[in-house]
Amino acid sequence: MSRLSLDTPNQAQTVVEGLYKDLERRIAASPPGLCPVDISLGFLKLCHAQTCGKCAPCRIGLGQLANLMDDVLSERATLETIDRIERTARTILETADCAIGYEAAGMVLRGVQGFRDDYEEHVRNNRCTSGLTQPVPCVALCPAHVDIPGYIALVRAGRCEDAVKLIRKDNPFPTACAFICEHPCEARCRRNMVDDAVNICGIKHYAVTHALHVAPVANQPSTGKRVAIIGGGPCGLSCAFYLQLMGHQTVVYEQRPKLGGMLRYGIPRYRLPEDMLQNDIDVILSTGVEVHTDISVGKDIQVADIEREYDAVLLCIGAHVDRKVGIPGEDSNGVVSAVAMLRAIGEGNPPDLTGKRVCVIGGGNVSMDASRTAIRLGASNVTTVYRRRVDDMTALSDEIAEAAAEGVTILPLQAPLRIEHDDEGNVTALITQPQHIGPVGKDGRPRPIKAAKEENVIPCDIVIVAIGQGIDSRAFAAAGIAVNRERFSALPDSIVEGSTKTFAGGDAVTGPSTVIRAIAAGKVAAANIDNFLGYNHVIHAAVEDIPEAPLSPTTACGRVNIRTRPACECIDNFDDIKEGMTEEEVLQESSRCLRCDHYGYGNFRGGRMRQW
Repeated sequence: MSRLSLDTPNQAQTVVEGLYKDLERRIAASPPGLCPVDISLGFLKLCHAQTCGKCAPCRIGLGQLANLMDDVLSERATLETIDRIERTARTILETADCAIGYEAAGMVLRGVQGFRDDYEEHVRNNRCTSGLTQPVPCVALCPAHVDIPGYIALVRAGRCEDAVKLIRKDNPFPTACAFICEHPCEARCRRNMVDDAVNICGIKHYAVTHALHVAPVANQPSTGKRVAIIGGGPCGLSCAFYLQLMGHQTVVYEQRPKLGGMLRYGIPRYRLPEDMLQNDIDVILSTGVEVHTDISVGKDIQVADIEREYDAVLLCIGAHVDRKVGIPGEDSNGVVSAVAMLRAIGEGNPPDLTGKRVCVIGGGNVSMDASRTAIRLGASNVTTVYRRRVDDMTALSDEIAEAAAEGVTILPLQAPLRIEHDDEGNVTALITQPQHIGPVGKDGRPRPIKAAKEENVIPCDIVIVAIGQGIDSRAFAAAGIAVNRERFSALPDSIVEGSTKTFAGGDAVTGPSTVIRAIAAGKVAAANIDNFLGYNHVIHAAVEDIPEAPLSPTTACGRVNIRTRPACECIDNFDDIKEGMTEEEVLQESSRCLRCDHYGYGNFRGGRMRQW
């Protein structure tokens, strides 16, 4: 008889593996509105079940910690109980023998220190308010709080125009966002518990491409108030749109010849076709927004003059200044910033990269845009250099995969050292230092560390720097506007510190961010400016009704993804690379929505509760 045998999973092991997968799906679908104390207790009990039981901190301590937290949720705790939870967690963290124990305790300790007010709310009032403020996961995670279940239901009913109207109530750039939004709304979609997140962005793409010209709702009666908006990007135009609908006259001052900001001068046309962007801008301007382009505030017109002339002012100048790498040779001929290159293309002056060897420095979406654009401009080869791993790149995974498919070579764990040039100052090579991955930093990503390897030489003719953008706020600082490290110092209600009627929003306050966050900042600024002017207008969608949620069983179904045209058809032109859903596909995908605004949370915890 053989002394060895092959291990095969028995029924119990198979069931446990299935439970683990169910748990993974639950975690993936956990929305931000869950009670933080309750979810921490759930994770703690899971960790306790995994302990070996050899050391007392794990075997006994985690159990006692769970009992204390259960007291908080069961109305048996006092404020002293919270202190005891903190002391117990810290003791386990310092004495447990393995990661199971000290990581579990560390999680509880970070929680009790990070959301102590939630613990105290349970003790004092026996309630949790998290679910009340964030009832629907996708709506809560959308920075603009668009009614996502509502417009999905409208698309399913074949009412694409109404879907666009409903989106525009909270986001005046439905078309642009359908093409380029990073769709944070999908991150915690409850459909993850069944199979995969609903393709929310794909459904929006179908809606806007089947209802291109949808007029906005009528403006409310004029208030006689005038608001100046400095910056014609997504934040400024969003604010102008909503203030105009409220009856306030808005005047936009834009430094460049056309409106759109980074949507026009930073996003390549293969991702966002110009006619699609212009469609959104035309709708915004149709409300009566007054526009002055080619105006540089601080040069052509002074900040003080604008503040005197208008009842309120919004500063949303965006982040259009390129950042330097800070390495020798950066001033060589052939070193350009991604921001400058993409801006030149947006202005109709694309550089000729035919036959050039191009290196791109950076790992974000702008880096991928620059790399893929260089391919389309005729570069013979494009290499993207990043000092961390591919997994740590901030670019969307789809962008990285599509760039690689188009021929971009991605070199991770390579830190730029210097740029070499010939006697005439022209770039000849980028020299990098190989790295290896190290401890996790404060941002949650492993830090790169210099590896004991020789320098890497990458021959090239052009180096494109894509490591971030800055804000040029010097003219405003000189005029007395509160500025901290280039950014405007704005309070949570968007008003600039020390100012009586000047507001700020978008990248000028937060630093470079996403388009949807800029739009959300414009929406918030509009609401606060309206309130500052003495009004409380509400924006309506002019949609009569939203279809009721169907009473149908929820069966597992695959997600429909938007297809990308083959790379061989894309790399020599700037045509749109996406192929939208068919009617059959969008009907199937929209039917996957669980209608969380009706079930699970909606009717019990507020449902469609966010209003202007």
